[in-house]
Amino acid sequence: MKTSEKRRRAAKASRGGMLEPHGPDGRIGRVAAGLEARKLDALLVSAGPNVRYLSGFTGDNANLLVMPERTILFTDPRYQIQAAQEVACQVRIARGPLVMDVLAAIRRAGLRRIGYEPARMTCEAFESLKARLPMQATLEPVRGWIEELRMVKSAEEVERIRRSVQTNSRAFEQAAARVRAGMKESELAAELEYRMRRLGAEKPSFDTIVAGGARSALPHAQPTEARLEKGLVVVDMGALQDGYCSDMTRMLFLGRPDAKVKRAYKAVLEAQLAAIDSVRAGVGSAQVDRVARRVLKGYGLDQAFVHSTGHGLGLEIHEPPRLGKRDKTKLATGMAITIEPGVYLEGFGGIRIEDTVMVTDHGCEILTPTAKELRVI
Repeated sequence: MKTSEKRRRAAKASRGGMLEPHGPDGRIGRVAAGLEARKLDALLVSAGPNVRYLSGFTGDNANLLVMPERTILFTDPRYQIQAAQEVACQVRIARGPLVMDVLAAIRRAGLRRIGYEPARMTCEAFESLKARLPMQATLEPVRGWIEELRMVKSAEEVERIRRSVQTNSRAFEQAAARVRAGMKESELAAELEYRMRRLGAEKPSFDTIVAGGARSALPHAQPTEARLEKGLVVVDMGALQDGYCSDMTRMLFLGRPDAKVKRAYKAVLEAQLAAIDSVRAGVGSAQVDRVARRVLKGYGLDQAFVHSTGHGLGLEIHEPPRLGKRDKTKLATGMAITIEPGVYLEGFGGIRIEDTVMVTDHGCEILTPTAKELRVI
């Protein structure tokens, strides 16, 4: 191994980066080895999370061209030093639009069938690439290949998710201790995000949800200037740490909850626990969803459950699999998923309870350490 390559690998290891060799056991190697079966000469990866997963590059402007014998990362001069430190494959620094350098590499390599990510590439980028391709070359849509590889996490990825979950829960505990009647939704959201950053997160993994009273019936409510008063408060938050996401929802109640609130909370908690208990390798994701809905139906609340029971997470907050009614994915050991049933009643409010869990051979490991009882303030 050349001295420069040794230095690059040592620097990457010291930062906890994801170095995968271009070989049969590496991520890029797995994709390169799969090109022939898909009748492709190359795969052009344009989605940032997929580029990072395969190469370790963390910049926000890059394309990755994976070929059978070599791989090229294309980025711009802002990332010249960073790319050299983070990736093991060849790096091309584009002085203009990346697509022009990609096209030049396609011509030099004589590539004919180039796979691309239709759900991840902009129409402008696609049209620009298609219009300039050599006559013999074609673009072939490849859907979900890298996302499918990403579903099962490596041991290192699991540890990164675990750290993110722990940071998220600690931030919640610190912020929840400061909640008082009269506090604005936006103030609590800012406090949650401030705490997670102080604890090591790069940023929230999504826009933090804080909604009080009747507004808690909005599953994806954005925090407003409304002040928290007596009633339900939903807090849905996640931290992005070391590139990996966490996700958790917990419920607060200001004042004394009445029988209706207690009953609805009991229903959602039972549904969540039953769904968690059904998770294990080999179980269909739709089956987990059915378990949660069955419990809520027993309380007459199934029609108030308006979203799926959960989703995968990792480099992105929403990844396959989706734990919904029609999803056909079989859960596998190493998948990181959320379990988050909820009920939403207009004029009353909403209740959602969510944990991040890891699928195992015989069940799952609940990563979220935060207690799940209704927190009365």
